[in-house]
Amino acid sequence: MAAIATEAVLQRLKSLYPYQAIASSSDVVQNPWYLVAIVALSTGNRPEAIPLVFKHVFGELERAQEQFSVPTEKAQEEKLLLSRRFRDALFKSGMVAGYSKAINGLVSLLEATPEELRDTKPLRETTLTLPDLEKRGQVFFRSLYGETADSVQGLLDKIYPDMGWFSNTIAYGSVYGYTDILNQLETSYVLVGTLIAADTPRQINWHLDNARRGGATFEQARAVRQIAVDISESAGVKWRDGVPEVKE
Repeated sequence: MAAIATEAVLQRLKSLYPYQAIASSSDVVQNPWYLVAIVALSTGNRPEAIPLVFKHVFGELERAQEQFSVPTEKAQEEKLLLSRRFRDALFKSGMVAGYSKAINGLVSLLEATPEELRDTKPLRETTLTLPDLEKRGQVFFRSLYGETADSVQGLLDKIYPDMGWFSNTIAYGSVYGYTDILNQLETSYVLVGTLIAADTPRQINWHLDNARRGGATFEQARAVRQIAVDISESAGVKWRDGVPEVKE
């Protein structure tokens, strides 16, 4: 495990993503490299390495907060947000990686999370009706898939109508469509990292395109792909036919 997530490895992974120099402590939280790394670790069945990533980023955040003299209350808010971003990434990854892997990742993360940074109630609105979720899912799905939305939804409906309904209403309406913690682009990154570790090229292509459609530059999308490939390879993932490239 140690070789997968040493300080040197994590620093190198972080350096792959083109991000501005740290000008505030919030930059540590917003740099999405670690989201890709942890979902690939979870999907690659190496959840025991996730706490090492958390401790690495958490330590970087604390040092930045000290450097920029962040007030105590704001510092705590940033730590809570960071913790929630880790949790929501793993939760969102479970829709495609399998919930057993998401659960194991979240269990490992819990053990490294200070008590005061743990949530005790759902963040998502639990009172939304299924029609509400269906509408939100349709909006989010179309925002992600753009001009390909009809063909992808049509495929899901054709292979099994229950899959089409579940994907739109539950996956995109409730799980992915909740963007208070991870925005649309970050959700695309989570899906790319998960799908690369799961070796599903059709969906990797979909979500690399979705990331570009959602605002990622070519360099950013290529970096997300590379982070996922590197950490997945370290976790022992093998690809039958390689990993799709980012389209220019």
